[in-house]
Amino acid sequence: MATRMENMNSGDTTGWGYTLENIGANIIRYGLVIILLWVGALKFTAYEAEGIQGLVANSPLMSWMLGVMSVQGVSMLIGTVEIILGLLIATRPFAPLVSAVGSVGAAITFLITLTFVLTTPGVWQPGYGFPFPSPMPGQFLLKDLLSLGAAIWTAGEALRAAGWRETRTTAV
Repeated sequence: MATRMENMNSGDTTGWGYTLENIGANIIRYGLVIILLWVGALKFTAYEAEGIQGLVANSPLMSWMLGVMSVQGVSMLIGTVEIILGLLIATRPFAPLVSAVGSVGAAITFLITLTFVLTTPGVWQPGYGFPFPSPMPGQFLLKDLLSLGAAIWTAGEALRAAGWRETRTTAV
């Protein structure tokens, strides 16, 4: 009779641990898809465009966009990118490499969004001895840290599913 550790090392795919891991993986992947699609669609509303104006205007990475297009145009461009990335990630069952590309794009998007924490006035509340994020936009932006982790994980998992292998060369 195999021990529990032997089953774990042999890649046992039965039991509650495996079941919960699969459920969690699907929630992570398709939760990320839903977030990207939903938030991307919201970027087409005037309300959301107004909401991101201060974030974009104070960003050294994105403020140039406001000189090229309107606030609504910038918001719609960002929304389009988010929707495309969400759709790419959703292709995992039949196109894992495409899904990985979407996940890498989402990770880049979340990294850019997280820079707003450093560039947007009013993100941090002073006076507590340690900087606490303000309710808006600070706490709103910090959720992207988890989304970044989800995007990186889905990228790695999809690359493995696609059979992506790192090629290593050794010196002779």
